Amino acid sequence: MRGHRQTELPEDFWIPIPLDTNNITSLSPFLVPQDHLGHIGVFYAMSAFMFVLFVAGTTINTLTILCTIQYKKLRSHLNYILVNLAVSNLIVASIGSATCFYCFMNRYMAVGPLGCKIEGFAATLGGMVSLWSLAVVAFERWLVVCKPLGNFAFKPHHAIACCAATWVFALIASAPPLFGWSRYIPEGMQCSCGPDWYTTNNKYNNETYVYFLFGFCFAVPFTTIVFCYSQLLFLMKSAAKAQAESASTQKAEKEVTRMVIVMVIGFLVCWSPYAIFALWVVNNRGQSFDLRMATIPSCLSKASTVYNPMIYILLNKQFRTCLKKMLGMSGGEDEEGSSTSVTEVSKVGPA
Repeated sequence: MRGHRQTELPEDFWIPIPLDTNNITSLSPFLVPQDHLGHIGVFYAMSAFMFVLFVAGTTINTLTILCTIQYKKLRSHLNYILVNLAVSNLIVASIGSATCFYCFMNRYMAVGPLGCKIEGFAATLGGMVSLWSLAVVAFERWLVVCKPLGNFAFKPHHAIACCAATWVFALIASAPPLFGWSRYIPEGMQCSCGPDWYTTNNKYNNETYVYFLFGFCFAVPFTTIVFCYSQLLFLMKSAAKAQAESASTQKAEKEVTRMVIVMVIGFLVCWSPYAIFALWVVNNRGQSFDLRMATIPSCLSKASTVYNPMIYILLNKQFRTCLKKMLGMSGGEDEEGSSTSVTEVSKVGPA
């Protein structure tokens, strides 16, 4: 389907209609399989992919939370933020990925309009918390390592306040579609739900909501991440240059450089396709596009529930050591020796 016309139905219904089809009701994404959008094998492949994200995302993030509860030494200010990230990832994996798995298996939005709103809201809320948590991690690294405020100490209560702020910001971003500013509807292959960015119904002011999301929930966090980590890189390069003969300093500089590059790339891979695609549609009204392409950005954002913890948590030596202990895979590692990683982490970053 290279082109389609779009027809508005009352309330929650919005269906992409092929050019040669006139029976709108028969194609409702809440009532019948959307086989006109793709081969049945594509739906089942997406269902399998969502199942993997559901299992891996819930497992990794649940283990992260349980590990933090079990080991007191993990309750540092940085780890509070990482656990906040794990909680948001868990919401997306357990509700968003699980619902998409079920709907792709049935090849339509089998959970109905209410289920669509719940899935869309939960995925958006968790995703926005993740975005802002990544920005907070970068901000915390900048404050602790670069010391722009001198001897200011970033303490646990500061981390808790920042975590609370991520949820406030996320609610500000995800709640409006529940109250008439945009809305949550099926997107892509009609087996996942998200904010309405592709219809032209002025009743919901979709364009202004998309601009708001792009600016407040993508541009601001991304700018924060790039600024903070670039400052961290400059500091590490200066330290490495001043101590050119120090092998440990050179190694730390390379590790931080690699970490920052992976973090920024991970952020872009996760969120830029969704943001750019939605922004393009809003600014190119009337241009034909394949609605199925919207499935790709949606899946990439949900995949962040797996690779975010891999980047920010499992590469954290202290978390990794405690996780192995909890799973009985410590291999005789010294628990107290691993506690020194708190100091090392606060010097060079979360990995």
